[in-house]
Amino acid sequence: MKRRIFAGFIASAMMVSMLAGCGSSDGGEQPQGGESGAEGGSGHKVTLIMSQRDEWLSEMEAAAQAAAKDIGIDLTTQDANSDTSKMIQYIESSVTAGEDAIIVNMVDPETAAQCVEAAGEVPVVFVNRFPGDPSVLNEKAVYVGSDEMTSGAFQGEYLAKYFKDQGKTEISYLMLNGILGQTSTTNRTASVLKALEDNGIKATEAAAPLAANYDRSEALDMISPLLTTTEYDCIISNNDAMALGAVEAMMQQGLDPKSVPIVGIDATADGRQAIKDGTLAMTVFQNAEGQGRASLQAAANLIDGKPIADGTGYEVDDENEFIIWVPFEPVTIDNVADYD
Repeated sequence: MKRRIFAGFIASAMMVSMLAGCGSSDGGEQPQGGESGAEGGSGHKVTLIMSQRDEWLSEMEAAAQAAAKDIGIDLTTQDANSDTSKMIQYIESSVTAGEDAIIVNMVDPETAAQCVEAAGEVPVVFVNRFPGDPSVLNEKAVYVGSDEMTSGAFQGEYLAKYFKDQGKTEISYLMLNGILGQTSTTNRTASVLKALEDNGIKATEAAAPLAANYDRSEALDMISPLLTTTEYDCIISNNDAMALGAVEAMMQQGLDPKSVPIVGIDATADGRQAIKDGTLAMTVFQNAEGQGRASLQAAANLIDGKPIADGTGYEVDDENEFIIWVPFEPVTIDNVADYD
């Protein structure tokens, strides 16, 4: 509720600030295969390159498109379909087409330097996936996203309280990992285990972590053989999709998903419904709308030479002025209705 009101306030503020500083003109030539979100136009042309379109990323993309309409930017979106070479090709095509800025949701965060190189003098906003090498961030390459070390921390704090209330200080867990090597996977996993340890819980693996690539069906297939052959106290997932794959796997085998806490990250629509149903214990809200709108506004700020966080509603990192953090928020049965 109040989150939606705040988002509306930010959108209005963004519209006022951008329209005050930009004249109106028709949108320019679009790279082929994209989808334009402009109405009117400020004269700014921006391309958003998606790594793929899953539920959460599609929500982020829609938010960027809505922001573009609000502030009059000519936005084109492209889908790299998890193909790094295609992503680089789209960046190069955007430069050739005369785009003023490029927003990149990287397929592989280790390719950040390649993205910057391909963009040349065109400003780049990395969104959602933090560069593997943060040194690429500067006056022309910035990051908008959420601090992954806090996402897993919320999971760990929830689980620690859950088990302490049961009088347990030693537990075993099944871990569903996202794409191995990605910063989000590494930090979400590390932070949940650290939070458990910091809160007095000794957590050991019930089985080796399962790399299910943030995919629901992969998680279902991979975890199914372990559900009746392994002793575990909880299931920890790097995102909601895989957590819901675990829920589905348990139900297929006649097991009650409410019998152990299953925790996810993202607070997707399906994840929130699972919390209401009691099959998912908790999740962590990653603000797709906030990241989509803030990345679009940051791109406009780079074009106009303004501080990157102006009009976003968020602040830059205390130690790195080229990073805008959009906070994570824990979601449980107690507050899930606030995210509808």
